[in-house]
Amino acid sequence: MAKKRFDSVWDAIEDTPEVAENFRLRSTLMMALKAHLARSELSEAQIAKLFGVTQPRVSDLLRGKINLFGLDALVNMASAAGLRVELKVRKAA
Repeated sequence: MAKKRFDSVWDAIEDTPEVAENFRLRSTLMMALKAHLARSELSEAQIAKLFGVTQPRVSDLLRGKINLFGLDALVNMASAAGLRVELKVRKAA
């Protein structure tokens, strides 16, 4: 049996390249948000107020429940947190 190599874990576990790319972008945003929020030392309640969401929603974010967040929600949260999201588009390898 030949071993198959993947560019990312998302390519390995998702059925289509489109879904894998969406998860790749979402995971990048989630990790950046989590790191930024950890440095801010805000409580989950304070973060929820900042984002205009519930505290359980913030808990889901901080626990990495990626399937509960779309790109638009993560971009909105990043913006509310004072982060700037840049998108770079290039030809696939």
